[in-house]
Amino acid sequence: MRVLGVDPGLTRCGVGVVDGVPGRACALVGYYVIYTDPEDELGRRLLHLDRALTDLLTEHRPQSVAVERVFSQHNVRTVMGTAQAGAVAVLAAARAGLGVQTYTPSEVKAAVTGSGQAGKAQVTAMVTRLLQLDAPPRPADAADALALAICHVWRGGTRARLAAAAAAARRSTGPARRLSLVRRRESG
Repeated sequence: MRVLGVDPGLTRCGVGVVDGVPGRACALVGYYVIYTDPEDELGRRLLHLDRALTDLLTEHRPQSVAVERVFSQHNVRTVMGTAQAGAVAVLAAARAGLGVQTYTPSEVKAAVTGSGQAGKAQVTAMVTRLLQLDAPPRPADAADALALAICHVWRGGTRARLAAAAAAARRSTGPARRLSLVRRRESG
């Protein structure tokens, strides 16, 4: 499975791409940081982010996308920019027909380091080790994006298979159930 991970940010948006299967080591495909100028108009910054993410989705053709979920931050301005960048990532993935899974920072830290309370340095060190890199990915936004992608391969792959099985089960019983509901309404 190829996963594109996005650590959303309006000034710096980390993107990491890995190949892997649940329970096995992942392989690095690439990592990037998309920069926008804080002096530019918001719409222009979001458009630049959308175009860059769309280009990376086209180039790497992942099977799914993992995005960090924004849940709280003390600085409202920062959380708004992060949420807007995250929404652009979800939209770009949806436009490409890809499934998107969101993860909280503590879920990603727990998946990669074993502790949901790990610091940025620990996450970067584990990403470097897990992907067998010669040097840590820089800046930290890139390492965080790779951690998201690894987390999704290890956790999301299982979630995706369970969701696909549930959808298949619904499809196999769905038409008959809908038909019986229609008949009941007609007769009642």
